[in-house]
Amino acid sequence: MSMGEGGMRWLTVGAGSQPDVELTLMVPGPPSLDPESAEMVRKLVAKGVLGAGVLTTDDIHGDYKRLKDRGVEFLQEPQERPYGTEALFRDDSGNWFSFTQPREGDLDMSKDWSC
Repeated sequence: MSMGEGGMRWLTVGAGSQPDVELTLMVPGPPSLDPESAEMVRKLVAKGVLGAGVLTTDDIHGDYKRLKDRGVEFLQEPQERPYGTEALFRDDSGNWFSFTQPREGDLDMSKDWSC
């Protein structure tokens, strides 16, 4: 979709059988980012220090095992976080993603979650 001359542009894709699931793709740049910031974002993504997205699941341990068995490169096994349980993986282009099972209820701030 394009929002007119010089406006934001993005592409949203999804599966017809899952209308509640969408993936939005966009190139970092104006008007949401100035050229200098957009270049920094591109460099951080290319360097592998800025994640490309978050995927959620309701069975992180089962999905982790299935994906790992299929050759997905995980950077971090599932670990508890204040917001849920999270694993990190890379795609074949080097982008990393957070794979998260959200915690039910409120955030758990009862522990020291510092890394």
